[in-house]
Amino acid sequence: MNATQPNKFIMAFLGVVFVVMTIGILSNSLYYSPLPEKPGFAIKAVEAPAAGGAAAAPKAIPIEALLQTADPKKGAVVFKRCLACHTGDKNGGNKVGPHLWGIVNRPAASVPDFSYSAAMKAFGAAGNKWTYEHLNTFLTLPKAFIKGTAMGFAGDKNDAERADLIAYLRTLSDNPPPLPAPPAAAPAAGAKPAAGAAPAPAGAKPAAAGAAPAAPAANGGKPAAGAPAQPAAPAAQPAPAPAAPAPTTQPAPAPAK
Repeated sequence: MNATQPNKFIMAFLGVVFVVMTIGILSNSLYYSPLPEKPGFAIKAVEAPAAGGAAAAPKAIPIEALLQTADPKKGAVVFKRCLACHTGDKNGGNKVGPHLWGIVNRPAASVPDFSYSAAMKAFGAAGNKWTYEHLNTFLTLPKAFIKGTAMGFAGDKNDAERADLIAYLRTLSDNPPPLPAPPAAAPAAGAKPAAGAAPAPAGAKPAAAGAAPAAPAANGGKPAAGAPAQPAAPAAQPAPAPAAPAPTTQPAPAPAK
C-alpha cells in the first residue's frame, strides 16, 4: 500500500472538519442570539374567565338604523359580487340563483320558474317574505339563518356594506318600498330622574290639564315667630234631639155651685 494513501484520507478528513467549523463560526457571527437573563421558557397560563364574567357579545345594530345612512351607489358596487349567480334586471332571467328584481318584500321561494332547495321552499311555505330584517339576517350568514339552503354565499359581516347592498336591492323595483322608520331611542341604562323630582306615590292620578297649582302657604306653612299657636277648632257637636211634645193639659173641673 502506498504510504501517501493514508495521508490523503487524513487530509480529506481534516479539510471537512475545517469547513464545518468555519461554517459554524460564520453562522454564529451572522445570526447572533443573545442568551436570556433567566434560562428556560416562561409559560403563561391562560386564566379562564370567572363565572358570570364573560364579556357580552356586541349587540347587533337593527337594520332600521343601518338603512338611515345606507348608500345605494355603494351597494351597486357590492352587488357586483352577486352577478355571478343572480341578475338584477327587470326582464333578467334566472342563473344559479333566482332573479332579484323586486326582491324586497317579495314572498320567499316565489319565482315560478326556479327550482328552490327544500329548506327555502319550507321557509316560503311558512309565509315569510324578504323583508328588510330577513334580508339583513340572511345576508349576514345564509346557512345559519336557513339551514340547508343551497346559497353558496358565505355571508357579509360588515354592517355598512350589508346595509348599502340592501338599499340598492330596494331600488330594483318599479315602485321601491319605503324605508323603515328609524328605531326609537331607548333610554340610557341606569338613567336617573331629574334632580329634586320626587317619585309619584303609587295610585296617584295626574293633575287635570289646565289646573292651576296650589299656592304655597306663607313661610312654608309654618306659624310666624312668636305668634301663639291657634287651638284646634272643636269638633262639631251633634245636633240636639228634638224635644218630646208636652202632655195635653186637662181642663180644670168647674167649681160646684
